[in-house]
Amino acid sequence: MEQQPPSPQPPTSTSTPTTAHPVSDAADATAARKDVTTQELRSIVIAACVGTLIEWYDFFVFGSMTSTTSALFYNTGTEVGNTIAWLAAFAVGFIVRPFGAIVFGYIGDKVGRKYTFALTLVMMGVCTFLCGCLPTIKDIGPAAGVLLIILRLVQGLAIGGEYGGAASYISEYCPERERGFWTGFLQMTATGGLILSLIVILIFRVSLGEANWSQFGWRFPFLLSVLLVGVSLYIRLKMRESPLFTKAKGEGKMNKNPLVESFLRPYNLYYVCLALFGATMGQGVIWYTAQFYTLTFIQSTLKTPLIDSYLIVLVACFFAAPLFVVVGSLSDKYGRKPFMLAGILLGATLFYPMYMGLYHFRPYENNDSKGGFREGYNPAMMSFLTFLMVSFVALAYGPIAAFMVELFPTSIRYTSMSLPYHIGNGIFGGLVPVIATSVAAATGNKLSGLFYPIGVASACFVIGLVFLPETNTRNIENMTDAGGHMENAVEVVEKA
Repeated sequence: MEQQPPSPQPPTSTSTPTTAHPVSDAADATAARKDVTTQELRSIVIAACVGTLIEWYDFFVFGSMTSTTSALFYNTGTEVGNTIAWLAAFAVGFIVRPFGAIVFGYIGDKVGRKYTFALTLVMMGVCTFLCGCLPTIKDIGPAAGVLLIILRLVQGLAIGGEYGGAASYISEYCPERERGFWTGFLQMTATGGLILSLIVILIFRVSLGEANWSQFGWRFPFLLSVLLVGVSLYIRLKMRESPLFTKAKGEGKMNKNPLVESFLRPYNLYYVCLALFGATMGQGVIWYTAQFYTLTFIQSTLKTPLIDSYLIVLVACFFAAPLFVVVGSLSDKYGRKPFMLAGILLGATLFYPMYMGLYHFRPYENNDSKGGFREGYNPAMMSFLTFLMVSFVALAYGPIAAFMVELFPTSIRYTSMSLPYHIGNGIFGGLVPVIATSVAAATGNKLSGLFYPIGVASACFVIGLVFLPETNTRNIENMTDAGGHMENAVEVVEKA
């Protein structure tokens, strides 16, 4: 069942004047999109995904080292307090993501996709490198934590501008009936960034030993970012601009102010809100509860040994990662909505028993490492339970890039899809670790923090079930508004 808003009015004079050769530019862009070979499309997707993967690596390497670095920058008097302070600094980057979505979405819809997400890549890489250079609380006192937060703010702005550009870029190149498949690779990069961060951390931790790792080795995963960013930036600068953006710009169909068109035109605003409350809000809490809070819970609450905890999550994510592409491809045939809602519902109903399972297979009695491992400690089962939870993420997250792209027209796509995505993932989802950890610490119930993501996901499922449209049959080339109306349909209305 799907509720429809009032019918939109035909677009008014929000477009820029046509260029000197609009027909030629548009024809060239359309030809470029239709003539792209599978090999060329593969190269385009790889180029877009490599940069996004590195940005997610930069973003998640911060949170993946909570147990090692929290006490180096914050001194609250307790281990739990230090963890919450570090997660709060991590959360700052999520809170500002929507602002990055607005700023860079506007630039991306005005200037183009290519250079905008090249800029966000540089911003993210520089900040991550500087995180590895920061003095600790022993060196400069509380100022260390303040500097860390400043860098997290810039990182949040950068990642807020990345995703919408990459999703728009890939979708505006790929064939209509394969959009879920090709954007599925982009969806895999977030989990891939987490996997890469865990691999890098494990390599340095094992090779350096515990003492050197705690003293200076933790800096290397941050410093490595500058090399990774340099390679991906080189690849991105060789990319061409999106053909649909070039076509819209050549035909004079770009909006003078994408922000006004996206958020002040009621019809488009309706779909921005629907995308948030009916899709990304629930998908966001599912993602961070299944993958990121799992790591925090295993390390900080269950006191699982550092290397074991990283391997538990790493193995689970590694085997679940291909599912993002599989689900994306299936959504091309069977629709986006059923898979997204299934993932959200499964997470809402099964997270609590699965976290009970993680607790059942915990390493220590009373979470005290002094007594040695429990007989029931089973890291393989903990990894399997995490794999199942990440599978829910694949269902909810795999089709969502294609869904968001199909919801908005080219002229406002970067702006309109970026904001709900980053509010849903950055605020609702990104705050899961700090809220859940704080609630558990305040109540004394280790699982009580799960009621936040479960509640959000449940509400999102109901809204999505009632209101979300199916979008997988839409032709995004001629869309005139967020309702998926086609240009020729508007022309008929105007002639009538």
